[in-house]
Amino acid sequence: MNNFFFIGLPYAAILIMLVGTIHRYTKHSFKYSSLSSQFLEGKTLHRGSRPFHWGIIALFFGHLIGFLFPSAVLAWNGEPIRLIIIEVSALAFAITFLYGLMLLVMRRATNERVKVVTSKMDIYVYVVLIAQVFTGIWIAYFYRWGTNWYASSMVPYLRSIFVLNPEIATVTALPLMVKIHIITAFVFLGMIPFTRYVHFLVYPFRFAYRPVQIVIWNWDRKVIRNSSTGTKTVKPSNN
Repeated sequence: MNNFFFIGLPYAAILIMLVGTIHRYTKHSFKYSSLSSQFLEGKTLHRGSRPFHWGIIALFFGHLIGFLFPSAVLAWNGEPIRLIIIEVSALAFAITFLYGLMLLVMRRATNERVKVVTSKMDIYVYVVLIAQVFTGIWIAYFYRWGTNWYASSMVPYLRSIFVLNPEIATVTALPLMVKIHIITAFVFLGMIPFTRYVHFLVYPFRFAYRPVQIVIWNWDRKVIRNSSTGTKTVKPSNN
C-alpha cells in the first residue's frame, strides 16, 4: 500500500494532470475556465472567495518556497521566535482558507440557483479540499514545527519523485494524518483537469497590462428597459 500511495499515485496524478489539462485545453478550450456562477449569487461568493483565495495562495507559495529552498527554511527556523512566526502564520492562512471554503460549500448546498449548476465533480473536489485543509490544521496543531520536518523529510521525498528515483522511507514513517495530507494532495492534483480549478493554469496575466476597455452605451437604458414600450422596442446597438 505504501508503494501504491507514495509511488504509484503520485506518478498517476502527475500524468493525468498533464495529459488531461492539455487535452481539455486543445479540445474543450471554452470550458477551460472557472465556470463562474457569480451572476446567480454574488454576496456569499464574495465573502467566501476572498479568504479562500488568500489562504490557498499563501499556503501554495509557502509549500513551494519550502520545496525550493529547504536549507534556507531550516536556517530561518533556527531562531525560535521566527519559527513560531512562520508556524502561526501558516496556521492562520489554513484557517482562513477553511473559512472561505466552508462558505463556498454552504453556498452550493443551500442556494437553489447555484445548486442547479453544481456538478458531482464539484462535490468530490470539495470533499478532497476539506480533507486536505483539515489534516493540515491537525498537523499544525498536534505535530508542531511542521515547516522543519517538511523541509527535512518531505522535500527529499518529493524531489526523489521528480528525478524518477522515489525514496519513500521518510514518508512511510510519518503519522497517519500526514500521510492522508500527502495522499489527498496528489488526488487533488489528478482531479484538476476535470474540475473548474483548471482555470488557474491559464491565469489571464495580460489583464494586468492590457489597455482599459471602455464601454459606451448609445441608448437610454431607462427607456429601453421600460416594459410599457412592448415589442416595438428596437434592439440597441452598443459600442
